[in-house]
Amino acid sequence: MSNILVVGSLNMDFVINVKKMPLSGETILGEDVNLVPGGKGANQAYAVGKLGGQVDMIGAVGDDLYGRMLIENLQNVGVGISGIEIIQGTPTGNAFISVDEGGENSIIVVQGANNKLTTQMIDKHVDLIKRADIIIMQLEIPLEVVEYVKTLAQEKLIILDPAPAQDDLPKQFLEGFTIVKPNETELQTLIGKKLETKEELISGAEELLEKGIQTVIVTLGGDGALLVTKDKTEYFKAQKVTAVDTTAAGDCFTAALALALSKGKAYAEAIQFGNSVSGIVVTRKGAQTSIPTMEEVIEKMKEEEKE
Repeated sequence: MSNILVVGSLNMDFVINVKKMPLSGETILGEDVNLVPGGKGANQAYAVGKLGGQVDMIGAVGDDLYGRMLIENLQNVGVGISGIEIIQGTPTGNAFISVDEGGENSIIVVQGANNKLTTQMIDKHVDLIKRADIIIMQLEIPLEVVEYVKTLAQEKLIILDPAPAQDDLPKQFLEGFTIVKPNETELQTLIGKKLETKEELISGAEELLEKGIQTVIVTLGGDGALLVTKDKTEYFKAQKVTAVDTTAAGDCFTAALALALSKGKAYAEAIQFGNSVSGIVVTRKGAQTSIPTMEEVIEKMKEEEKE
């Protein structure tokens, strides 16, 4: 099994359950609020660790209670935390997440210490990059850090989860990533077009390939995922589940994909594994609190085979 490195964000999530999302100018009552470890990078590292993978993380937290809680939570599932910097005078990042009755969410992220991660800090942990076979990154940390890690890891399998999506990325930013994994909304933002049908999504993914990416995997929520390369396009259906909270589903798909690839699995099997993991995550509340063990995933996949 290969070693995985996550370079990304760590946030403490404030999760508010609501009956419906508020309209502009509307005040609504929340049903409850929970404090849950999160951040796209931390979610991915935690998921790899909980699923039994070998994983390290590079990121930044503040010198505060939330930062210590996030680090401890990662350690609990075996994530290597030597690459996590503690930043003085800046709070740990936060995310404010509203979840409606259908399990859909809206998220506001305050970057905090995540925005203080620098290329100089990356240089301190270049040994982690050299040791890794697969590297996962997202866009909740400075773009220059993502680009710098990419230049240091040209021989690695590099996965970019392009969230939060940005429509003003530098022209050559996406060039050189092995895999870019947007969801439908993120794909539309990246190419600047509205995509409503599966055919339009495939066309959008093909357009993304032209930016110098080897493989595009588009997650479609409860509808599964699309694999698009220069040679083929393949659709992978997801099992139907009743979602209660979609927070971290995409993060866990990415983590599961990376873990399966680290074990030498082909894309098809890795994507199906990702669908199974995220299919469990959406049936539970919270980010890292919703992530299953490998035993739970294997049991679910056995049930899916019977259906």
